[in-house]
Amino acid sequence: MGGFLLRILVSALAAMLTTYLLKPAVKIDSFVTALLLALVLALLNALVRPLLVLFTLPVTLLTLGLFLFVINAVIILLAAKIVPGFKVDGFWWAMLFSIVMTIINSVLSSLAGANNND
Repeated sequence: MGGFLLRILVSALAAMLTTYLLKPAVKIDSFVTALLLALVLALLNALVRPLLVLFTLPVTLLTLGLFLFVINAVIILLAAKIVPGFKVDGFWWAMLFSIVMTIINSVLSSLAGANNND
């Protein structure tokens, strides 16, 4: 449980840093909103993303996996509809947010030790 909370905190911090880099196209009102966003993204990635990947498997294989970027952008746009205080200006900004947040999240997770399976 502690590892999950650490990953949520790291994801919230990554979302705040990503928002800072992508201003004004992406907006998060507060750190509490970023925590809620991290929690919603974790749930969407656990529940919705596997279904989207399964349903779009032929397209994903045809594009050699590049369609997964589209799925990530759709997840971000869905989170923007669910989380009050989180706004993204469009599909391309959602895709860029997804890419940048993934990179920042990876760096922060390795620094915080959130990737350990203890």
